Amino acid sequence: MELKKATTFEEQIKLLEHKGIEITNIDDCKSFLSRTNYYRLSGYYLPFVKKDEEKCFIPISFERIQNIYAFDVELRNLISFAIEKIEVHIRTQLAYYHAHRYGAEGYMNSSSFNSKHNHSAYIRHVTKCISENSNTLVVKHHNEHYDGHFPIWTIIDFFSVGMLSYFYRGMKNKDKTIIARENYGVNYQTLESWLRCLTDLRNRCAHYSRIYYWIFPAIPKMVNGEKYVPTRRLFAQLYMLKMMYPEKDKWNEEFLKPLIKLVKKYKNDISLKHLDFPYRWKAMLKQK
Repeated sequence: MELKKATTFEEQIKLLEHKGIEITNIDDCKSFLSRTNYYRLSGYYLPFVKKDEEKCFIPISFERIQNIYAFDVELRNLISFAIEKIEVHIRTQLAYYHAHRYGAEGYMNSSSFNSKHNHSAYIRHVTKCISENSNTLVVKHHNEHYDGHFPIWTIIDFFSVGMLSYFYRGMKNKDKTIIARENYGVNYQTLESWLRCLTDLRNRCAHYSRIYYWIFPAIPKMVNGEKYVPTRRLFAQLYMLKMMYPEKDKWNEEFLKPLIKLVKKYKNDISLKHLDFPYRWKAMLKQK
């Protein structure tokens, strides 16, 4: 297929109107499109596509699309705040456990990991982390004073969430079991699942990608006895964040209350069905 030709903002407005989107203020719409890529915005139309006509939309105002977009932005910021706390916590726990069990540089030895661990690929990732941060004071200090040797508690701060997930997945089962049980009261398979999902969620937030009406590639495992059946929509990810949040006593104040306030702010524009929020979502997300 031949690639589509670039369109002007005026042409994009015409396309929106053709799709059945009501535009009452042309100048405001043009201004918004100049700040927000037209293709990026198109994902927010998806819930309003008619089932029998792929390119025809259920009538909706452009203002509502803008508000759904704004809700998505604020929700990503809130989620990013929670992920940061979880990320710092898991870094700390992995570094502390590994250093005391295998030594400061035990993370460089293949004997510290399970038989499925691809150690050569892992070392390449570690080397890349050091190279990409070569101008930081930490790397310069260890290159000058320790001949380029880095203890795990320094290098782990350069690991991405995906790398943390990779690191944990490669650990020996007995080590993974201890970390999962002592920190979250779950088995290591469940924590592996959470770290995989956390990576996907964090990457979407970090790249300002849409999470409203998004289908996630992985579903977080639930703890034994949990009645809630997770799906690939956002609520399952939020439920996972609740289970991983390191300061349980602060979750309601720092995350749940702002979320409730945010939902109320945009209640006339968003649909909780698009996020797969259950009827009792507030009670389910509340830390007791």
